[in-house]
Amino acid sequence: MTDLATLLEVGGPVAALGGGAAYARARHPGVYWSAVGLPMSTVRLLSSYGSVMEACGLTVAPSRLRVLAVKATTRREVRPVPPRRGIIRPTMTGLRVRLRLAPGQEPADVAASAERLRHAWGVHAVYVTTVKPGVVDLRLVGFDVLRRVRMPRKLRSGLLRVPVALREDATPFIRDYRTVPHQLTLGATLSGKSMYLRHLVAGLARQPVALVGIDCKRGVELAPFAPRLSALATDPEQAAELLPVLIKEMEDRYDLIKARQSIAPSTPDEEITSDIWGLLEHERPVPVVLFVDEVAELFLVATKKDEERRDEMVTQLIRLAQLGRAAGIYLEVCGQRFGAELGKGATMLRAQLTGRVCHRVNDEASAKMALGDIAPEAVSAACAIAPERPGLAVAGDTSGGWSRIRTPYLSLGDAAGICHESAHLVPDLPALKPFRPAVPVRPVESPAPVLRPRPVAD
Repeated sequence: MTDLATLLEVGGPVAALGGGAAYARARHPGVYWSAVGLPMSTVRLLSSYGSVMEACGLTVAPSRLRVLAVKATTRREVRPVPPRRGIIRPTMTGLRVRLRLAPGQEPADVAASAERLRHAWGVHAVYVTTVKPGVVDLRLVGFDVLRRVRMPRKLRSGLLRVPVALREDATPFIRDYRTVPHQLTLGATLSGKSMYLRHLVAGLARQPVALVGIDCKRGVELAPFAPRLSALATDPEQAAELLPVLIKEMEDRYDLIKARQSIAPSTPDEEITSDIWGLLEHERPVPVVLFVDEVAELFLVATKKDEERRDEMVTQLIRLAQLGRAAGIYLEVCGQRFGAELGKGATMLRAQLTGRVCHRVNDEASAKMALGDIAPEAVSAACAIAPERPGLAVAGDTSGGWSRIRTPYLSLGDAAGICHESAHLVPDLPALKPFRPAVPVRPVESPAPVLRPRPVAD
């Protein structure tokens, strides 16, 4: 009986602690990492750093001075020298360690051993970034941050900067239109492309930016954001009327820039500009972001009569992509399918779209069209996205870099509510007024009575 009581006293708390840890690891991985994973991984890193680096081939032979000093002071064996390790900095999702590489090493050597370091230190993933020549950052991620996306609390946002997703290394993916002016976003039905678009619209709705939409699905994607849109076209016919207006707006802005360039010899160098961002704030036109949803609908034609309209619209989109950045006009082109077989101008338009985001697609050709020309290895990663993970995508740009991202959930009602609250920020653009969508008036809810009425007895 005493043994049974002792077993219950000792085994009960141990079983409860183990069960709680297993539950936290499955349902709340962030809590499990902070309580269990972080201390264990830190101990592993500190205790096995030298041996792990030697096993991964990340050590170099010691200098002669070091060999002589060791032999003169101690009798222990002279071992190879690993990269100098900095202070371990814990985060909510992992660890960060800065390494100073030894002479003769390069960051590619550390990146090639990332998988070995992951297994040795018991973490989910290891990512290597170069800080400066000879110095790299190791970002150790303790768990799969893309399984349940939680954006960091502190995000640096600004004009035309929108945090829309989380990268697999636990850093935010920020859509910066000043850096990447135009982007192509692809995704099949239920892949999360619409969620990505909602975050973009909701993030830009709070900024002094003109939002223009072309939604050839009769406006079902962009119509809920009508209170914040400066213009909306819901079919190819309306798009054919809207695009020339944007071209004219772009030409007027170029005229403004050229007028500013008629400078006097006494004008300071900082006032000479080649885009709208060099203009003074009071004379700078408002930026315009054009969302094109279901871009394939602009290419498809049913009759010969529609071919001329199609060619004209595609040419105007290409002109906006080529010249719009300096005029403050940015493109966000979305679609389920995008390929060269859409027709003349498809590949030329894609070449002007610097950013690429590819969600789950139905065919490999679409993934190759989005990512094949910038990072061929990213095509296989995009084709491997499972339907059970909507919002997961592969993001890249024409520099060749790419990473997996996932967009957090944002309901359509919440995004529409943000657009309704920020309707007063719609800028005054006279050229776009004929295309301003009709905003339905929300019914005013009568307040509930404070006291419950009582029926009067006869």
